[in-house]
Amino acid sequence: MASHAPGSVMLASLAKRLLLETDWRCLWKFAAGFGLRGGLALRRARRRAKRGEFFPPFWFLSITSRCNLRCQGCWAVTDGPPRELSLDEVDRILSQGKRQGVYFYGLLGGEPLLHHGLMDVLARHPSCYFQLFTNGTLLTDAVARELRRLGNVTPLVSLEGLEETSDVRRGGRDVYARTLAGLDACRRQRLITGAATSLCKSNLDELLTQRHLDALVARGVHYAWFYLYRPAGPDPHPELALSADEVQRVRRFLVEARTRSPLLIVDAYWDDVGRALCPAAAGVSLHIGPGGDIEPCPPIQFAAESATNGQALFDAVNGSRFLRQFMQMASWTTPGCILLERPDVLRKFVIAEGGRDTTGRGTGLAELAAMTPRPSQYAPGREVPEKHWFYRYAKRHWFFGLGSYA
Repeated sequence: MASHAPGSVMLASLAKRLLLETDWRCLWKFAAGFGLRGGLALRRARRRAKRGEFFPPFWFLSITSRCNLRCQGCWAVTDGPPRELSLDEVDRILSQGKRQGVYFYGLLGGEPLLHHGLMDVLARHPSCYFQLFTNGTLLTDAVARELRRLGNVTPLVSLEGLEETSDVRRGGRDVYARTLAGLDACRRQRLITGAATSLCKSNLDELLTQRHLDALVARGVHYAWFYLYRPAGPDPHPELALSADEVQRVRRFLVEARTRSPLLIVDAYWDDVGRALCPAAAGVSLHIGPGGDIEPCPPIQFAAESATNGQALFDAVNGSRFLRQFMQMASWTTPGCILLERPDVLRKFVIAEGGRDTTGRGTGLAELAAMTPRPSQYAPGREVPEKHWFYRYAKRHWFFGLGSYA
């Protein structure tokens, strides 16, 4: 019982923070859109699966490839004109998703705040709940005030290092200070706010620390999401990928931090007993790129179906041999990340299945061929189970971290 006491204190502190620090309308929209409707979406997806149908309960949408930064390892970079889903295209995707009971969406880019119709998207679908993946540099008080008025969105602001590291990682100047200014605007407007980090060799010692988590709490952040860096795109920087021991260090830190920090700590890589998993391979989430292509996940930019060619979204997904075969192939290859561990197998699969290159660069297969296998979250015999009862329960029975624990 003693080991559970600190965790109970943590949950009570987090609940107090949410009640005192956030706008009540935002809090209600979060509870209804993410909590209630998200849970119902998962139940409907399970019922579909029993009938042999496939349509995931949660979706990522990269609504634009435009960005004001140039990050290392970015897969959204294009050599030609920027690509973007139109407001009507996003509207149709969301409307069709809702007909299947899907109400929770992650909006990505590029930088989604550069999409001219973003606020209209949020306003047209008040019953949906959106997670806005942003670098934070465009999160002014005016933008945060509008997000508060709408209520159905949580900004997830990416932090990729402290001052010097952030500029190198993001390809900009004063990025860290500008990102913190965005977080401060969210706090002033009483938004439910997250902070995201793609953990790599250059930022691991800076951001995988209790000091960093304490700083996030002090800045009004309510949840932190940690990814593993995946060297992708035209400028992959494979030297930044973590070693197997460093990935284990990430797992151990997250498990311990969940028992003591008054914010939710999200990952998308391990289940309740510490086994590796992949959301795309599990069929829990899919990604639609800025060209309308239906892809397994954001960095795997190959597709056979489109969400914008007039076909019903359910029919495109449920009838997709490419997506079903990907899930089977990825699951058989590794419980972890196939892009990290076996880019060669992924490349052979794409060629065999006739997958379209959806990078916008035309170099997707060449980029896979140039990749060297790297460790992922799969570490048989080294599993680290969750210590906190809430995370064990959420990962096993509910839904946490965009569906990766179904």
